[in-house]
Amino acid sequence: MKNFVIKTLINAAAIWVAAWIVTGITLTGDDWQHKTLTVLGVALVFGVINFLIKPLVKLFSLPLFFLTLGLITFVINALMLWLTSWASDKLSLDFHVDGFWSALLGALIISLVSWGLNLALKDD
Repeated sequence: MKNFVIKTLINAAAIWVAAWIVTGITLTGDDWQHKTLTVLGVALVFGVINFLIKPLVKLFSLPLFFLTLGLITFVINALMLWLTSWASDKLSLDFHVDGFWSALLGALIISLVSWGLNLALKDD
């Protein structure tokens, strides 16, 4: 349970950084408390999508992994972020990704920030 909470908080921080840097990713809200709750909800949705859907997409795109030497991972991560935006809209969360290129850049930033925070908060 502790690991789930830490990973969700790391994803929330990474999503917040991506929304701050990428102009095509919007995280709206009246005040910082509303934005904090929104980004935590988006991080939960992002975690569920990455847990349930991403492995299936990776399995079906296995030949593309070999063909592109793994670069298709960036596209899959962008699609998962874009799917998170769609699901967040359906759940009335104030998070939106404008297009594929914003999703691609946002997914790259989320991956880098998550990687760095996971290194800094690594379990012994």
